[in-house]
Amino acid sequence: MSHANKTTGTFTLAAFAVLALVPLPGQTQTVEADDRAAVVRQFLEAFNAQDAAAMAALVTDDVQWLSVSDGATAVEVEGRSALTAAMTDYFSACPSCRSEIASLMSSRERVSVVEVASWDGADGPRSQRSMAVYEFSGALIRRVYYFPEEP
Repeated sequence: MSHANKTTGTFTLAAFAVLALVPLPGQTQTVEADDRAAVVRQFLEAFNAQDAAAMAALVTDDVQWLSVSDGATAVEVEGRSALTAAMTDYFSACPSCRSEIASLMSSRERVSVVEVASWDGADGPRSQRSMAVYEFSGALIRRVYYFPEEP
């Protein structure tokens, strides 16, 4: 076999190996994406249990909670301890607040969800739908981008 054939043969094997790792349409998500989706579900379970410490255990030390609205992004909370304090205050102000996932899509680094938040308002039960994108660093949530409620 000539040098050119050896190179072509090696390239073909390398290309095949890479293609074997790329999921085809309809294949299930990678384990990493599934693991990250599970972390988001745990984060919302901790939210629903109003357990700020459990939420904090699922985020990085430098976590950021960002609000995206009208073409601008604002940092609402930065850092694990700030998130814990903000959630503790939030739960005190809204003991009936809960959130559930209406839909979820995960990729290698992000999990996008449509959440349905519900709470008891002065006029009875209330709810709203919003989209959030959870960005990861390793197995922990690094940033949460929260979009305004949908009409």
